[in-house]
Amino acid sequence: MEWEKLLSTKRPKYLQKEQEGSKVSGDKRTPFDQDFDRIIFSTPFRRLQDKTQVFPLEPNDSVRTRLTHSLEVSHAARGLAKDVCSWMLEKQHIDTGQAKDIETIAAACGLVHDLGNPPFGHSGEVAIRDWFARQSTGENVLKGLDNSLADDFHNFEGNAQTLRLVAKLQILADYHGLNLTCGTMSAACKYVASSENMDKKVHDLSKLGYFNSEKSLVEQIRTITGTRNSRNPITFLVEAADDAVYNTVDIEDGFKKRILDWALIKDELKKEAGNDQLLKDVFKWAEERVDKADVSFQGHAREGALVQYFRVRAIGQIITSAAKVFQDNYAAIMAGKYHGELVEDSKAKVLLNACKTLNRSRVYCSEETLKLELMGRKIIWDLMDLFWEGVREIPPRENSFAEKAYNLLSDNYISVFKQAIENPAMPEKYYQIQLVTDYICGMTDTFAVELHRRLVNG
Repeated sequence: MEWEKLLSTKRPKYLQKEQEGSKVSGDKRTPFDQDFDRIIFSTPFRRLQDKTQVFPLEPNDSVRTRLTHSLEVSHAARGLAKDVCSWMLEKQHIDTGQAKDIETIAAACGLVHDLGNPPFGHSGEVAIRDWFARQSTGENVLKGLDNSLADDFHNFEGNAQTLRLVAKLQILADYHGLNLTCGTMSAACKYVASSENMDKKVHDLSKLGYFNSEKSLVEQIRTITGTRNSRNPITFLVEAADDAVYNTVDIEDGFKKRILDWALIKDELKKEAGNDQLLKDVFKWAEERVDKADVSFQGHAREGALVQYFRVRAIGQIITSAAKVFQDNYAAIMAGKYHGELVEDSKAKVLLNACKTLNRSRVYCSEETLKLELMGRKIIWDLMDLFWEGVREIPPRENSFAEKAYNLLSDNYISVFKQAIENPAMPEKYYQIQLVTDYICGMTDTFAVELHRRLVNG
């Protein structure tokens, strides 16, 4: 791979044309700066303020939502990219302009990485997959679709939905979504597998990267950026930033919810990590900062300060370790032959996995979270039942309940559906099913709960 191609400024709207899009007079932003701005001012990005990170429908403003999580990942991704770009500049792999572009793309991908997630976090993704699995014992919504098309829904992924959202669903004046550059779109593809070539044993093929509805666009982007079937190098940086952030801040949020305390955090992490030197360093650094602080902390306030300093140091150490692995594997990454994860292959692996284990055993399985996730699954299943009735036959029978359900769907998503079936690349049924998943994924937690209450409970 070559950075000149990877940093392509071409936009999907103009792939068949010579132009790369009009530029506003006096606008000093690069195309990648424009991508960043398009994302942060978009409606789907604003919706993240009411989408679950860990705790659904959380009333405590200090506990993270998908919006605050995405902002933090964006910041960490820019910092990691800056670290790596400093090294690449020194080795003359890139120039200063390219360094700035790489940092901006990494930050933009941090903003966008969870945009396609349905309400109720990752449990919402599972609920959608389970709904399709449940149908196979009843009506079997997917009956009649080829296996590769049906598997788009059996393996439903928020990552694939993110690509679909930014490429098509955010309508302004056309059907090109946010029309981000090929450079940013390429880096935003966290996984590179279609439903036909998923492989659980290979990390970048272990989850669905894109739906069949976006296959031709992905192929065009790969040709233009020169990634072929491999990950964009920037993708590794964004993934590492995400790993560093969510595994540490979920502990902090667990503390704020009073699920964890400082003694429990230390005991559990030490139990998992043993004598790991990096963990020892993080604990020592955090405790020294609090003990030497000008302000005297006591009780829960002191523990809160310790947890925050722990998070600061842990993220810093994980990011630094990931940068080193990127440097060590640079040739393999640029050749498309590196299939690992930067953090998993770094000296921060033990620290990170200890944090993961603590979150799984104490935070994600808290009684409150489990109850809300079960409620979220019920809401998603009921809404998908109802809206599938609305799209099963299009147009629905006049004055039928199916027509009433259909008329509740988003006008934007209906418009995308109608545009797709004008020149269909796949059976109409595929697009009908996708219309339902598009609408569900676009919902915020509160909207889904309120809509369900009005339609089901009255």
